[in-house]
Amino acid sequence: MALLHSSSHAPALPKRFALKRLASSLLLAGSIAASPGLMADTLKLAIMGEPASLDPQQISGTWENDVVGDLFEGLVTEAADGERIPGAAESWQISDDGKTYTFTLRQDGKWSDGEPVTAEDFVYALKRIMTPENASDYAYILYPIKNAKAINSGEAEPDTLGVRAVDDHTLEITLERPTPYFLDQLSHYTAYPLPKHVVEKYGKDWTDPGKMVSNGAFELSEWQPQTRIVALKNPEFHDAKEVALDEVIYYPIEERNSALKRFRAGEIDIAREFPTQQYGWLKDNLPDATHVAPYLGIYYYVLNSRDGHATADPRVREALNLSIRRNIITDKILGTGEVPAYSFVPTGVNHYDIQEMPFKDMSMDERMQKARSLMEDAGYGPDNPLELTLRYNTSEDHKKVAIAAAAMWKPLGVKVNLLNAEVAVHYEDMRQGKFDVGRAGWIGDYNDAQNFLNLLETGVPNNYGAYSNKALDDDMQKAADTLDMGDREALMQDAERKALDDYAVLPIYYYVSRNLVNPKLSGWQGNIEDIHRSRWVSFSE
Repeated sequence: MALLHSSSHAPALPKRFALKRLASSLLLAGSIAASPGLMADTLKLAIMGEPASLDPQQISGTWENDVVGDLFEGLVTEAADGERIPGAAESWQISDDGKTYTFTLRQDGKWSDGEPVTAEDFVYALKRIMTPENASDYAYILYPIKNAKAINSGEAEPDTLGVRAVDDHTLEITLERPTPYFLDQLSHYTAYPLPKHVVEKYGKDWTDPGKMVSNGAFELSEWQPQTRIVALKNPEFHDAKEVALDEVIYYPIEERNSALKRFRAGEIDIAREFPTQQYGWLKDNLPDATHVAPYLGIYYYVLNSRDGHATADPRVREALNLSIRRNIITDKILGTGEVPAYSFVPTGVNHYDIQEMPFKDMSMDERMQKARSLMEDAGYGPDNPLELTLRYNTSEDHKKVAIAAAAMWKPLGVKVNLLNAEVAVHYEDMRQGKFDVGRAGWIGDYNDAQNFLNLLETGVPNNYGAYSNKALDDDMQKAADTLDMGDREALMQDAERKALDDYAVLPIYYYVSRNLVNPKLSGWQGNIEDIHRSRWVSFSE
């Protein structure tokens, strides 16, 4: 991959900016001065993994969203507090039947190379993501668009997609059915526009530094894999005058302790997670920098339902669920406010009351007695012990939870082999079914129960365990066709109840967001989706 170093683009900077940045770099106890060569107003951000790609249609992780969401802007975007606001579109109208959305694009919308952002760029992007050859794992999020699912399944041609450019600055999107969360979906990276003139010129290499152009507040300058990604302020961005930062450097740091050390040394300004075992120390010593807040997400174990895996047996899945002491994991092992989970849809979702597993109020003695009986019924015991591979992506906390789970399953006669890998490899292997039990987490892309429950629908790429339940699929399809919000909620609750009764997955806890933020930063606001675009951030005077 060709690399373009940011120093070749650094403009001459007034002395007052250099002094301002130097002051902000004297961070907390043990901090050091800013590294030589950094531009004025450089934000240094630790993301929790190496991006698999910077193509918005080829990513699926929150750590990738931290970068790509700075480079691109959808029709709808996120404010500093996470609320949805106009993005590349300045306004829109929705038809009376709720199925046709007409967007008026900004007249001053441009790509970072100065070319105008047009409605055709959105049409091109939406057709591209639905093309089966593109193999986008996240295409299904946009299935509300007319013919999207049929196209993505190879049953219809891309030109039949319900999108059209009325003119350069007017985009029309037609849906299969009214979808109450559709505007929220359009802020997701799957709905970002793509620069057709660049993608068609360079093909799969279009995201290389020096080739990529984007329409967000920042543009790609450098990408050194496993080291850093550099983005510079995009002067062509429609709101560039309100963007305070000149540069953002993203450091992929999966080890949370390493991120903490670099934060304390002043080498980074934001760490997108911190090690839970340090929470007490951080509250005492860096209270102004330590941010913990409710988060729209679920931490869970996937149970492989494919033939040939012991976890395809619902008795085994139930026994594994019964024996996990969730409160021990949240209170003793993590201890940063996580809440034990007995549902798949987390708390805090709009228009939805969660369903819970029936054993929640049973004593542990009762649960373990039932778990042993289930394992025996499934054919496992001292003479035939169950051996499972539990895989997780590299993280101190994931390792601690995995070790605890293995210990909790040991009384059932289960032998657990732990396997860890860096995040991109982990999830790719999960999609290919190379596991028995696998660690996963899901953060809401939009605030609706459907965004969680569709992970359990048959054939969805992020349904890592390949779980399939026709009755659940039918409920979700009916919910998608239902306009009444109360009836829709009831259908989704019924779908979740079916999954929980079948022990389709093993929920462990509801997330909280954990961030370390330089107190000298302004504009960084906590929100339930933990989305923080760098365009809103600045260093205090």
